[in-house]
Amino acid sequence: MDIKAKSLELHRKLKGKLEIVSRVPVKTKEDLSLAYTPGVAEACLEIKQDPTASYELTRRWNTVAVITDGTAVLGLGDIGPEAGMPVMEGKCILFKEFADIDALPVCIDSKNPDEIVNTVRLISKSFGGINLEDISAPRCFEIEERLKKECDIPVFHDDQHGTAIIVTAGIINSLRLIGKNKENCKAVICGAGAAGTAIARMLVSFGIGDVTVCDKNGILNRKDCELNNAQRSLAAITNNSLKTGSLTDALVGADVFIGVSAPGIVSEEMISSMAENAIVFAMANPVPEIMPDEAKRAGAAVVGTGRSDFPNQVNNVLAFPGIFKGALSVRASDINEEMKLAAAEAISSLVSDEELSSDYILPAAFDERVGKTVAAAVAKAARKSGVARI
Repeated sequence: MDIKAKSLELHRKLKGKLEIVSRVPVKTKEDLSLAYTPGVAEACLEIKQDPTASYELTRRWNTVAVITDGTAVLGLGDIGPEAGMPVMEGKCILFKEFADIDALPVCIDSKNPDEIVNTVRLISKSFGGINLEDISAPRCFEIEERLKKECDIPVFHDDQHGTAIIVTAGIINSLRLIGKNKENCKAVICGAGAAGTAIARMLVSFGIGDVTVCDKNGILNRKDCELNNAQRSLAAITNNSLKTGSLTDALVGADVFIGVSAPGIVSEEMISSMAENAIVFAMANPVPEIMPDEAKRAGAAVVGTGRSDFPNQVNNVLAFPGIFKGALSVRASDINEEMKLAAAEAISSLVSDEELSSDYILPAAFDERVGKTVAAAVAKAARKSGVARI
């Protein structure tokens, strides 16, 4: 039986991967009076007087809502909120297992950004943070941007920022390995959706000297009148030399290729045209833009993918549990750029000089140091940047 069949069998057997477990006993009349009526009224009155007391008197301080509309689930596309539920349950498990955070799946039956934003805003007082998941671009940008303004708790779209953080951590260590300077580095990103946009923005913020983004039509250029609003915003901070042409043209002389696009679109010849000791993160799943053996044969010094069966997996589980743990620990109002960069640097720091190699640029997903290290770095950055409230 292959992994897909085994997984379906597991889901059928369990009938759901989550359950609610009580943290208090309800075995006696006194237990009932303390946990529920009449005693619970005192906690309600405390919160009425001071709404922030909800963080002290309820589980809100350690609870995250995992929100989707089911429009961009894994590689399956727009499959709807019901079909997205198994993935959201899985995400909630990762929050619990890697950061001991209680997460609840919320699958919204709407593709209307106004309805989604309003729904999340209205339920936000029950949570300490919001994790947006598997919402299609470009709607995901508007939804996140509006929620960050309308909610007083952290809002984080993991498909964007989680991926960007791990990629940045991998780039930090890859450049350390091959001895290149970030300011002189030329990076090409293929894919201008949620992940590609966030990666580009973060690499610019990190200080990569030259970042170029391509989509299916070629290099994004700010002078192109045909760009939509999301593309225009991205083009405004990338491709400063105003290059034109295709992905093939963009890769000539590039130090870094990052693919979040489609399978098999990069050839060995294209990798060969890159600079010496090129870095290749081909992350289309399950089939990458170019297979690792092909990229290495063409001269790539470091190759990463989104797959667990190859070295250097770019895995979001290295980021989001610790990020939320850190944000929740200081009751942050936001997860900002400083916190994201701190997370990337914390992840990269866990690979020592002795361990660093072309096949080991990121710590393992099950490395128990990761969540704690990321949480501490994020909490520190939250305090330093002024978004911590305790």
